[in-house]
Amino acid sequence: MKHLKQLRERYFSTLKHSDTEETIDLWFYRPIGFLVALLGERLNLTPNAITTAGIVLGIASGLLMFPASLKLNLIGFLLLVLADVCDSADGQLARMTKSYSTLGRILDGVSSDIWFASIYLCIALRFYPEWGIGIWTLTIGAAVSHAIQAAMADHYRQFHLFFVNGKGGSELDDSESVAHDYRSISFKAEPVRKLSLWFYWHYTKVQETFNPQMTRLRVCLRLQSGESLSPTICELVGHATLPLMKWTNVLTYNWRAITLFVSILVQRPWLYLICELSVFNVIMLYMVIRHEHICKTIYKNINI
Repeated sequence: MKHLKQLRERYFSTLKHSDTEETIDLWFYRPIGFLVALLGERLNLTPNAITTAGIVLGIASGLLMFPASLKLNLIGFLLLVLADVCDSADGQLARMTKSYSTLGRILDGVSSDIWFASIYLCIALRFYPEWGIGIWTLTIGAAVSHAIQAAMADHYRQFHLFFVNGKGGSELDDSESVAHDYRSISFKAEPVRKLSLWFYWHYTKVQETFNPQMTRLRVCLRLQSGESLSPTICELVGHATLPLMKWTNVLTYNWRAITLFVSILVQRPWLYLICELSVFNVIMLYMVIRHEHICKTIYKNINI
């Protein structure tokens, strides 16, 4: 009983903050991910190794979306589920072993983009040349939308956690500090890290471009409070952004996977691309508008 209690406590220590955890993750991906993380710990695997395994599974998933075969497409979807198990396990292993790194943060952020890039490409090839340039226009639009939506969802989660958990409980970064890290190392000495930081720098720049009011608020608070934010401000921001977390979660993996699964079942995978361009973009636009309004209002109040 004591061992089970310790294991249970350890499991809960690997979860993210309850404000940002999704129901499907809590019921499915987190328990399985925890078992994979325990195995990874026993085998002395790093979180990045598990992330890499997930990327391979995700790419294979995309390749199986190319044939017009329901059986192969469903196998591809199963591989996508396994890739997301790895995506859950790498973070849980990192929290278990305190193995955090900038490279790990970057890999974790881009892994699902790589999975879906493979899926988008193979769906496009499946309908080309029958659809002509139209399928490429639809696919590229959906892929770009997906990348931006994922970046914004991650940004909003980390912004909320920054005010709820503090700097140590969030992975919120800004392009200026990432650019500083990028310039501080040479490509010759650390080529992988240099390249990773270049992509991450532009990733954070995209986030800030869509959220000028949020960026202005963060700069203002940093100048006024440094690393010690006012508890009143933290409570105010955390309370205002909490209701938006459920919409942020829609822009992450699970609802995309459900949409893809339905489109596969009806053998119309292009429906997923249309949903990406329409439904998910509308949700992202709503998220941008609401967060910008919240940040603008708080900025005005602290500068009266």
